[in-house]
Parts: sequence; structure tokens; C-alpha cells
Amino acid sequence: SPCKSSMTECRIAHPIVKCTYCRTEFQQESKTNTICKKCAQNVKLYGTPKPCQYCNIIAAFIGNKCQRCTNSEKKYGPPHSCEQCKQQCAFDRKDDRKKVDGKLLCWLCTLSYKRVLQKTKEQCKHLSSSSRASLQEKEQYSRLSSGSHYNSQKTLSTSSIQNEIPKKKAKFDAISANGDSFSPDLALDSPGTDHFVIIAQLKEEVATLKKMLHQKDQMILEKEKKITELKADLQYQESQMRAKMNQMEKTHKEVMEQLQAKNRELLKQAAALSKGKKPEKSGAITSP
Repeated sequence: SPCKSSMTECRIAHPIVKCTYCRTEFQQESKTNTICKKCAQNVKLYGTPKPCQYCNIIAAFIGNKCQRCTNSEKKYGPPHSCEQCKQQCAFDRKDDRKKVDGKLLCWLCTLSYKRVLQKTKEQCKHLSSSSRASLQEKEQYSRLSSGSHYNSQKTLSTSSIQNEIPKKKAKFDAISANGDSFSPDLALDSPGTDHFVIIAQLKEEVATLKKMLHQKDQMILEKEKKITELKADLQYQESQMRAKMNQMEKTHKEVMEQLQAKNRELLKQAAALSKGKKPEKSGAITSP
């Protein structure tokens, strides 16, 4: 339908992405827009954020803690160690219903865990619906047949389903061994679901850590660039100061030489004047 097509186009043009800073999901308006509106406003007000001292998310605009950890600390007290990522950033709400499968997880690990569980449920739902549709088709086909053909077709249908189950199980085992995407054929009653959840969560955590590492590398590069610029500016200022001091010293020396020369000239003139006055005095006395 046109509605569905327009929604699909909208999702492609404006996908849901994670904010580079606070890691919350938002609808991207343009490809260059990598931070949410709230973080963009905070950047204008407070500048580039620092990593939070608790969760390590680069969203500490004021002080050393992000707003999420600051609010949680006020409400629930100091943070505890997350049972998944082992960082000191999980806040105990004193309510087991708000824990994820009884585990005390931080905000990022909780999101990852719930996302994986949701994905698994969707895959299981898709599997069950496709399985029901397949069985209905086989039943309709068998009802169209009659007599001995009906019986033989029913036997064939039953045997084909029985043969299909070990094939799917073998396929699931092979995919699990290779570490590829999950095949939910036995997800409802297989203990391998828990392993898949853990593996998928670990993969997402690795991807998150890689992004954080990339962000920290970028920050280090920017700081190194700034340090290099400051060093260059300091060297330039030092050279300018040195040249100015040399010029002042040279000017001072020239002024001193001029003053000394003028002083010598004045001394000579004073000596000449004193010699000229003595004969005049003696001549004035002997003349009468």
C-alpha cells in the first residue's frame, strides 16, 4: 500500500540511530547529524562533553558525571558493579521486578539485553507462524486426496515432517558452532536460546566498546593536535620575545654609546672653557 511504502521510505531516509554522546536512540534527520537534539543543545551551552566517571559514556557536559548517572545517584545512591560489563555504573532500584532476569545491569547493558530478547521473540513468532502456515498447506493438500492416495499422502506428510526436524536441528547446531546469526527453529524449547542471547549481547557490547575506543582515539588525536599547536605557538612567542629582547639590548647599547660620546664631548668643551678663562684673568690684573 502507499502508506506502507511511504513509511518504508521515511525509515530509509530517517533511520533510528544512536547518539554519539549519550547513546540514546533518535530519528536521524540527515546523515551528518550524529547527535540528538538534547546533546546538540548542551554542546552549544557547555562545549564538548567528557566521559562520565561512572558509565564511561561521553555525555558529562557539567562536571565529571553524565546527567543520567547524576539523577540515578541522587535517587538510588552510589552505583554498584554491573553484572555484565563489570563497570561501576549499575544503580540498585531495590525492586527485583525492575531487574533484568534478576541481574543488576547498567543502563547500556539493560538496553542491549532487552533488544536481544525482543529480536529473539520476533524470530520465534515468525517461525511459529510460518510453521503453522506450512502445516495448514499440507493438511489442505491431504484433504484434496482420497482413498489409498489420502493414506499414502498422510504417511508421506508425517514422515517428511519427522525427517525435517533433525535437519533443522543439525542446521541449528552448525550455525551455533560457526557463531553466525540465530536460527530460531528450536528457540522455544531449546536451552541454546540463553547462549544465543549471551553471544548476541557480547557482540553488541564489543561493538559498543569499539565505538567508545574509536571516540577516545579521536579525543586523544584532537588533544595531541591541540598540544602540538600550543607548542608551536609557545615556540613562536619565545622566538618573538627573544628577538624583541635582542632589539632592546641593541637599542640600549647604542643609546649608551651616544650618551657616553656626548659626555666626552661636553667634558672636552668644559676643559677648553676653563683654560680660556685663566689667561683673561691674568691679563686683566697686569694692565694698569
